[in-house]
Amino acid sequence: MAKYDVVVIGTGSAASAVSMRCRKAGKQVAVTDSRPFGGTCALRGCDPKKVLVGAAEVIDWSRRKQEHGIHGEDARIDWPRLMQFKHSLIEDVPRHREENFSKSGIATFHGRAHFVALAAIQVGNDVLEGANVVVAAGSRPADLTIPGAEYAVTSEQFLELETLPKRILFIGGGYISFEFAHVAARAGVGVTILHRGQRPLERFDPDLVDRLVGRTRDLGVDVQLGTDVISINQGPTGFSVRVRSESGEREFTTDLIVHGAGRVPEIDDLHLAEAGIEWDPQRGVKVNKYLQSVSNPAVYAAGDAAASPGPPLTPVATYEGKIVAENLLQGNHQKPSYEGVPSVVFTVPPLASVGLQEQAARHLGLQFRLNQGDTSSWYSSRRVAERFSGFKVLVEELTGRLLGAHLLGPDAGETINLFALAIRKGLTARELKDNVFAYPTLGSDVVYMV
Repeated sequence: MAKYDVVVIGTGSAASAVSMRCRKAGKQVAVTDSRPFGGTCALRGCDPKKVLVGAAEVIDWSRRKQEHGIHGEDARIDWPRLMQFKHSLIEDVPRHREENFSKSGIATFHGRAHFVALAAIQVGNDVLEGANVVVAAGSRPADLTIPGAEYAVTSEQFLELETLPKRILFIGGGYISFEFAHVAARAGVGVTILHRGQRPLERFDPDLVDRLVGRTRDLGVDVQLGTDVISINQGPTGFSVRVRSESGEREFTTDLIVHGAGRVPEIDDLHLAEAGIEWDPQRGVKVNKYLQSVSNPAVYAAGDAAASPGPPLTPVATYEGKIVAENLLQGNHQKPSYEGVPSVVFTVPPLASVGLQEQAARHLGLQFRLNQGDTSSWYSSRRVAERFSGFKVLVEELTGRLLGAHLLGPDAGETINLFALAIRKGLTARELKDNVFAYPTLGSDVVYMV
């Protein structure tokens, strides 16, 4: 049995933040992962996805600007070449990540971990005992509990496709489905999205979601809402997907089915009960305000593996990893704050959000001014020929502080960071208006939104 001060399960954003900070403080640290080192975001999520989104943006830009003198009729996505480029950006991540751990003096182990005691895990033939164990194992696609679920590929498998089929069907109306649908449609694929609820992208403002759904349908994507998938069957020329909606049952045929119906913490096989760790299969390890297990004080959790109030986002995982490290090093004293955390759907154009939505603010009884509008006629949208754009900003009446901001349009993923900073630092609408922004930029539009 090898003994350490801190044993970390995972090597993604949260795990790296914990392990590197604890090691820098002189702690003996071990990390373990059953997959190549680097975590979901760097290898199987955010980073490779954004490469594909970048290609879709180029195609969309060229098509939008044709009427303005940009002749991009021959622009197209060479999928195999794009995949080669994507691989070139991420193929060295596992080696570099492991080398960084080793150079820092962190012990590295490969294999699936599981608890064998209150603060000990087994990885292969090795048993690692820690004064503390941190669960930062990330997430995996949720199980599709329908007949034929085995025929659906995951988002990770989509990112490894060497060629694209003529037809792709996405199950679920969240980030994964909309982002990949926008990429596939611009690559010439016939795309369908099936969502069981009446409102997709539930974490985002419903009015702007409606605009994005309109933009998505304008691309030729068949977005079906209120449609529950009940079975999948394989035929000689593809797959048939049986669905049920208010109008009855029907079938869709496709060449590829992608599971975009949510993710869950990847902790179900860690034998958490062996360590007396309480957990929720849908949310993760149950933690207190210091991200410490509520039932085993030797264990902490961060990122997608923790049942914290924070949204399942990479920056949040990194932030929680830093919080856990501080509490391990100096005792429980830091609590995470999730106020002003932005989130973006990287469609084309992107949809972004930070702070409270309108309905939530009303439910809390807050008195606020609601600024909203269609910005398709604004210079920033007309310049790039974007016909689907808008905003909604909530400003508290008494204090002038920003309660929430929601954007759809060019570079919304960048502009939302200005609102996030304002909310997190308590800036008022007047303070934002008084700032001098570079012009013409998307950021300079902020003064007209508050």
